Amino acid sequence: MCGKRDATVRGRGRIGLLAELCEACWQRLANDIAEEEGATAAPLPDPDPDTMTWIEPPACPECGAEVRVYPTNYDRWVSLATRERPAKDVPPRYRWRLVPTAGGLVAVRVRGIEPLLGDPVVPDHRMFCVAEEDGADDGWGAR
Repeated sequence: MCGKRDATVRGRGRIGLLAELCEACWQRLANDIAEEEGATAAPLPDPDPDTMTWIEPPACPECGAEVRVYPTNYDRWVSLATRERPAKDVPPRYRWRLVPTAGGLVAVRVRGIEPLLGDPVVPDHRMFCVAEEDGADDGWGAR
């Protein structure tokens, strides 16, 4: 709780209660978490319900690869790889899971309890993005 008592104070989070904050404090917290986790994708546009045209999957603006964009629990968006992989093949900082909710799937970073080596996780697209490779940390602590 942030301690403010105004109309913007409410429970925040898509899955359960993540925090009870005013709008300004929530935005700061969500931005900090997103920066740490790499959840910097733009949200998908809402499709026009009257159009019957095919919506192409989004592509990474850096490398052009197809990605899946999902909301996070803290109202930011993350670009994920198009298929799951065993946890042993994905460095810990890139591991995500998709959690079904009433509003659709929500991406949640795998933290706290390490998954078993064979458990499926959805890698962050940054793990594969060739634009991210130049001088970037590989996620295992090496450059």
